[in-house]
Amino acid sequence: MEPYRIKAVEPIPFLTPGQRAAGLAAAGYNLFRLDAAEVTIDLLTDSGTGAMSARQWSALMNGDESYAGARSYRRFEDAVRELTGHRHVLPVHQGRAAERILFQSLPVAGRVTLANGHFDTTIANVLLAGGDPVDLPGPEARDDAPHPFKGNLDLDRLAAHLAPGHPGPPAALVVLTVTDNAGGGHPVSPAHAREVAARARAAGVPFFLDAARFAENAHLVTRRDPAAAGRSAAEVARELFRLADGSWCSMKKDAFGNIGGFLTLQDDELAERCRNLLIATEGYTSYGGLSGRDLEALATGLAEATDPDYLADRESTTAWFARALQDAGVPVLTPPGCHAVYLDAAALLPHLPARSLPAVSLACELYRAGGVRCAEMGSLTFGRPDPAGGPDTPARRELLRLALPRRVYTRSHLEHVVRTAAAAAARADRLGGYRIVRQPPHLRHFSAVLAPETAA
Repeated sequence: MEPYRIKAVEPIPFLTPGQRAAGLAAAGYNLFRLDAAEVTIDLLTDSGTGAMSARQWSALMNGDESYAGARSYRRFEDAVRELTGHRHVLPVHQGRAAERILFQSLPVAGRVTLANGHFDTTIANVLLAGGDPVDLPGPEARDDAPHPFKGNLDLDRLAAHLAPGHPGPPAALVVLTVTDNAGGGHPVSPAHAREVAARARAAGVPFFLDAARFAENAHLVTRRDPAAAGRSAAEVARELFRLADGSWCSMKKDAFGNIGGFLTLQDDELAERCRNLLIATEGYTSYGGLSGRDLEALATGLAEATDPDYLADRESTTAWFARALQDAGVPVLTPPGCHAVYLDAAALLPHLPARSLPAVSLACELYRAGGVRCAEMGSLTFGRPDPAGGPDTPARRELLRLALPRRVYTRSHLEHVVRTAAAAAARADRLGGYRIVRQPPHLRHFSAVLAPETAA
């Protein structure tokens, strides 16, 4: 059972099928464009949507709102430094702010960034800085066979990119996203991270972590890596951070924050450049766009993130959810991680090619059938539009992510999602594709307007 009691509740809306159909059409068939008041179960993201603890709410009252040098920042700095071991700690309002500051402070233009899987905002910020994000998913990530660490990257391809005389653009950065949010929420093993760090250092390329789900990654390591037997998630997390030259983290995930993040660095000169850009665009270095209240809640959240009882419940809930969906005839990626279950839309809808956005089709059906909102992780999000006007480059996989907000939904809520997904799977062969009517140049999945392919 859940290792907590619920002390506050929030009503959720129940719309009729007709209201949902009308809302979907008005939103341009893009679930990001729906109002929250139109959603019954919201699994769009686990970012900023978790429930804070009583200790976090209490910590808010200790917020020091001094503009510079606030004691709340010092508590935040101590908590982040104890976790990461990194010298420089910069607060930011969320992870994408850290990405922008870092990529604009590194020599990224004309270079590539190498990762096990760049997430959407990471891709956008690399492109805006003039670089090219290159994903190097490991061979285990490309099939459905069980493997404990599908978040590992392809070491052979990494070696080729880092080799002297490589014919392509030089590497600006090597990144491990923990867990691999773009590819299925799979963890990265410490042994693999050590090897990646060693290869990056030998090539003189900085090695960073995108650490939004560091605690869940560490917990899965303790469950799946025999070398970590008997170790705590906190110990594993600290070891992982100390392999890196720096990290960025959205604290809206594992730290239970509704807003906030950090950028940590070891290099003094790079830290100074990042600090100057932070001051110009986010706020002073001791608040970074956050209130003292936020900093207090985040520092407390970091301490709670590696609680073993909470993490065990998080893992078991996600595993149960994945099994229930499989039993209902819905193909899912296995083994599941902790923060989400990923549905394989291409396997469920084989009649829809990538250009017909099968994961969008499935997402729309889950909303239409049961008021469930989730996030497409296929060719709308990760496909590359052809600048010459040709067909898009499709995504590697057509996935639909059902993200689980922390400490928010009970099993009966998720049982509703399973029933809804089962109903969608039962009529999968009748689901049609979608086309893009209008899209922005970056992060198009947030605001694109779509339409059914059969519509004029």
